Amino acid sequence: MAVIGAGYAGLACAVELARAGVHVTVFERSHTLGGRARVVHKDHHWRVDNGQHILIGAYTELLRLLRLTGGSPRQLAHLPLTLHVPGRLHLKAAALPAPLHLAVGLLRAKGLGWADRLAMLRLMRWLKKQGFRVPAELTVADLLQQTKQTAALSRLVWEPLCVAALNTPIAEASAQVFANVLRDSLAAGAAASELLIPRVDLSELFPVPAARFLATRRGKLRTGNAIDAIRPVAGGYRLEGDPGSQPWRQVVLATAPYHASALLASTGGCDRLATQLDALPHEPIVSVYLALGRGQRLPEPMIGLVGGTAMDPAQWAFDRGQLGGPEGLIACVISAHGAHEALPRDELILAAHAQLERQLGRRLPSPEWSQVIVEKRATIACRPGLFRPGIRTPLPGLWLAGDYIDSDYPATLESAVRSGVACANAILAQLGRAT
Repeated sequence: MAVIGAGYAGLACAVELARAGVHVTVFERSHTLGGRARVVHKDHHWRVDNGQHILIGAYTELLRLLRLTGGSPRQLAHLPLTLHVPGRLHLKAAALPAPLHLAVGLLRAKGLGWADRLAMLRLMRWLKKQGFRVPAELTVADLLQQTKQTAALSRLVWEPLCVAALNTPIAEASAQVFANVLRDSLAAGAAASELLIPRVDLSELFPVPAARFLATRRGKLRTGNAIDAIRPVAGGYRLEGDPGSQPWRQVVLATAPYHASALLASTGGCDRLATQLDALPHEPIVSVYLALGRGQRLPEPMIGLVGGTAMDPAQWAFDRGQLGGPEGLIACVISAHGAHEALPRDELILAAHAQLERQLGRRLPSPEWSQVIVEKRATIACRPGLFRPGIRTPLPGLWLAGDYIDSDYPATLESAVRSGVACANAILAQLGRAT
């Protein structure tokens, strides 16, 4: 069978199929594995990610696949849930069983008054009472207003968490999806709320081990091999761009939705679905890398920044030097649409550097080198009532996988691998095999 796309979704599907003895061929247009979560080479000397991804302990399927493909636990930094905004907030979950880990962490938090602490407890209790089900049309902003969250708590905790998890501003973000994330992180066990930050690049984290796993099970990975169209034929589907001649009985389309729509349209039998994918709204993610040199480090591996303006564009900063990367390399992350989009790249670098200086309260050296990576359509905009398709298409034997597939979660690496695993399980069920 064939998988189109060697991102996290496509490789998760291929690994599960190969584990069950199915021979899989994966086609990938790029020469780099990982899709929208991949390594980028700079000046032949440096390797950075096209975007900073964090996992949480609740992301069980990706963690399972990392173990299955031989990944080392050392590839992920396991940090207790920590929200640190320099000079404004320090909230760290305690090393205790749930729910004490969060309760004690909240009691010890610096930068929050009693009104803020009570508001956080009020929101979590309200969601628990509702079974973490909220009206489908509710936005995160509506949820915060209904549960009387304080301005400080919303600005320092809820808004940054929402943008980080859903990559969508609170005024537009789905309260239900946000509630799902809170249910499986803050409201779950202590391990589920841990922050897991990759110490290796995103291609090395899962895609490269997955490729090795496939190679030992007679799987094939064709990089630099674009598939331009999918044609239904007797016995399955012919892929335009496939150097082979045989039709494929099963095909998994595991590309970004804006690439999947054209391939679906090429089949002649999925026009409505292709149109729906074309209509999906997207949000960008911008990563600004600043190589500040030896001796430069952040107070925590990940810190929050009060952002959202052209002068203060970033919401988070990651110290890659504390996470297995070069000392002094800082990754500033700007999620969703905003005023920063009007800035040229050199001005964006200056703005991120100045923002770090202001919020750290000290002068920083000029970067030895810098890099701006823009993913204009990094994720779908996670809005209330958003159409997210299932894994099945109108044509038998043609499947969809990707982070945009219908899920409890926003468009994350976990959503991507869950969709790939769901495709593999459905195919295996048709073949009469079990994983």
